[in-house]
Amino acid sequence: MTRRDFFKTALAASAGGWLAGYERLAAAAAGEYKITAIKAMQVRDPGTLIKIETDGGLHGIGPCGASGAFARDVITSLHTGRLPHLGLIGKDPLAIRVHFHNMFYAFPQRGRQTRVLSGIDIALWDLAGKILNQPVSKLLGGNFRDEIPLYSHCPNARDFDSKAAWKRRAEDLLNDPRGYRAFKVDIHSALGVNMQEYIPSIGPREVRKIREAYALAREALGADTEIIVHCHCELDVPSAVQVAEAVEPIKPMFYEDPLAPDFSESWMALRRSTRLPLATGENMELVEMAMPFLENQAVNLLQPDLINSGGITGVKIIADAAAHYRVPVCLHNVSGLVLNMASQQFSAAHFNCPWMECGRDSDRAKAAAGNAPVIKGGKMMVSKLPGLGLDLNLDYLKSVLAPGEPWWG
Repeated sequence: MTRRDFFKTALAASAGGWLAGYERLAAAAAGEYKITAIKAMQVRDPGTLIKIETDGGLHGIGPCGASGAFARDVITSLHTGRLPHLGLIGKDPLAIRVHFHNMFYAFPQRGRQTRVLSGIDIALWDLAGKILNQPVSKLLGGNFRDEIPLYSHCPNARDFDSKAAWKRRAEDLLNDPRGYRAFKVDIHSALGVNMQEYIPSIGPREVRKIREAYALAREALGADTEIIVHCHCELDVPSAVQVAEAVEPIKPMFYEDPLAPDFSESWMALRRSTRLPLATGENMELVEMAMPFLENQAVNLLQPDLINSGGITGVKIIADAAAHYRVPVCLHNVSGLVLNMASQQFSAAHFNCPWMECGRDSDRAKAAAGNAPVIKGGKMMVSKLPGLGLDLNLDYLKSVLAPGEPWWG
């Protein structure tokens, strides 16, 4: 099968299988609601939100990876630009396949716009769940699991070379009442530099520091705790190979984002040089960016982000393509209450989503009036409420509006 044939098959399976099931559910309510407005509002916590309003009083909420002003510019251009007929105002919110195509393919937008359009897509799914009185996971085909295994984050510091500091850090992590037993440990803290500081080439001294830091982490956290070697796409190939060799003795869960996010022969060079499980994907935009990694078996798992990668619809297509290769998908998720709720609904509905990223204090969501995420035993319970299961604390959101930001723009 050629790449083009596979791509057509993956998209056809996606639209003809799971989406056909959703559309059968939606058919009974087709045309009952019309979209009247799409709004954006920037708050400090949980970040910029998209709101889709309808003539029936129901609304959908989605997370957005942009400022409120930029999000409103993208929304305006979608409806008043060169192709205003592709906009969503006045249309049936349940026609998600059509809206996804029009936003991402009929009038292709990439880069920062993707992080706004993805939020619109997520808000459409939240709204569809409310209209159909079903959680999003059910609209996506049903739950493979009702609780999602999580991995979280080791706090960053400049003392990753200290055995005593690691002992204290491990006690804090392992005594957390939420019960996490898998953590990202950042390479920049092992090196003693700032996060995402551009250090593509490292030498023997830096390799020793990395080896010693991760050995201390393993000793302190113990054999039963999973450690993820977490990079931020900063290394060149020789350095990525040296880091892989340095951390191999601790048997990490995976080695994340050592190289630039686009597929290249660099990923294959690293793949051939190490036995470590490789992971990438938080910066992926849509399935086209994922396909070369899958076709070349370049990584062991993908980590798309619902905000960065095309919303629920776009990441669904990625996950279904990955399932053909038996590649797991573990959602990147560090962006607050709304993304947490969307990510749990998505992960519940996919057999190849065995883990999900999660901030340690995600259950302390001040933006939630009720139904905050519930985390027990290192797992997040999946909400059974309609849509994303959001119950927003409007008074709190008003109190954390970004400076100069009007209520809902």
